[in-house]
Amino acid sequence: MQNGDQVELSLVIPAYNAARMIVGSLRRARAYLKDRWSYEIIVVDDGSADRTVGTITRLQAEDPTLRLLCNGKNRGKGYAVTRGMLEARGRYILCTDADMVYPLDLIETFIDKLNEGYDVAVGSRVVEGSLYAMHPRHFPYIYQRHLVGRVFIWVVHRVLDLPITDTQCGFKLFRREAAQAIFPRVELSSFAFDVEVLLIGRRLDYRIAEMPVYYRYDGEGSSVQLFRDSLKMFTDLLIIRKNDARRRYGPDRASSRPEQQASSRHL
Repeated sequence: MQNGDQVELSLVIPAYNAARMIVGSLRRARAYLKDRWSYEIIVVDDGSADRTVGTITRLQAEDPTLRLLCNGKNRGKGYAVTRGMLEARGRYILCTDADMVYPLDLIETFIDKLNEGYDVAVGSRVVEGSLYAMHPRHFPYIYQRHLVGRVFIWVVHRVLDLPITDTQCGFKLFRREAAQAIFPRVELSSFAFDVEVLLIGRRLDYRIAEMPVYYRYDGEGSSVQLFRDSLKMFTDLLIIRKNDARRRYGPDRASSRPEQQASSRHL
């Protein structure tokens, strides 16, 4: 596959200190995707301090669809995702997390939804039909995250009037045209970038569908620090509101985000 070739599906995975989980995740992804679509997998390493980059580099020898982009330092999940989405060549572009707590067989129903005329399909852990799977010992932690998430969404609805039930679900599929319009306008690098992405989509009049998901939590580590990151996300909502009031997200405004400087590695 040459760098300019378009594929049916791009899978974008931000990664930070993910060496322990990334091998299994990428092999599961390849096993699922290889007989279904022409595809590419883009891993954006966000300045990992562990063996993430070396591990992925070795995997590239056995998988020509795997691309690695390296940020020179930790820039934040929003920056990593935005970079991967802008590099993607797929007709459809999916962003999901390195731990792959959402099964990839959801992709087919998400693509079906886009084929009904939607531009973006986002997972929601709270809509009817969604399921959680976890060991009972993890329930207190997951329930705590759920409560914080519900408070966050309550604030999102009131601060931004964004009618999405779960902005932070790590499974989002975009038509290429929508991704190319939305992500150049993204300015946040923190976890709240998901809210910004969806608000930009709404301001550009893209049709956004919420889809039920199956969420499996097995206790793998996360880069999310619940209370610290939650406080930052609430603060970032005020930044998003200010940007929106200044019409930075509408069709008459392209982002002034600086050129992404991080080094990249391609097969």
